[in-house]
Amino acid sequence: MGEAVPVDYDDDPARFAANLMATARFGSGDVHPIVAARLLEENASPVLDVGGGTGPLARPLAAAGVPVVVADIAEHVRQAPRPAVRADARALPFADAAFGAVVGLWLLYHFADPVPVLREMRRVLRPGGLLAVSAPSRRNDPELAAVLPDWGRPLSFDAESAAAVVGEVLDVEAVTSWDEPMLHLPDRQALALYLRGRGLSEAAARDAALRVETPLRVTKRGSLVWARRG
Repeated sequence: MGEAVPVDYDDDPARFAANLMATARFGSGDVHPIVAARLLEENASPVLDVGGGTGPLARPLAAAGVPVVVADIAEHVRQAPRPAVRADARALPFADAAFGAVVGLWLLYHFADPVPVLREMRRVLRPGGLLAVSAPSRRNDPELAAVLPDWGRPLSFDAESAAAVVGEVLDVEAVTSWDEPMLHLPDRQALALYLRGRGLSEAAARDAALRVETPLRVTKRGSLVWARRG
């Protein structure tokens, strides 16, 4: 099994902010609208968004009238639409079979062993309910392999292992994968912002940006796994 990605949202909020800003400004692909559309099509309700952050999935669902709860261990969950609670994904404060759908986007790679988290998500999911989880590829951002520490190293939950890991706990229904340029960084300032969001310090991001030619199109690789509780 690969390594877990450290949880730094409260310790380094500027890193999280840089990631959000770079994605919004320069990205062309976002998994949240895809998941929201599927949940609306399924009439899945209520929805639990585990690791839902500031609420990028909860907002469109709530606007469409879907009851949704955001649970996240980080302080920034206070910015999410209510109801939102600070909670550890390994011990969710909800009753068994309380939700028609459970979502965990860009979450499970934060755990050395994601299986107990998936079991907890299954516990609060109704029989027949839908689960959606996503993960990047260990070979995401290949154009930046030379400047991203540990590029290519397996994660505890990544696109290469996601379906098999989910399949240990739930019935995998479908997997959507992507491997295409989804990010356009017009200059080194944009590149430095993006690298800051990918975990480099401000100084390291600026230095790395000087070693990469811009403008640059960056290939995003990852997968979205849909599964059900049987």
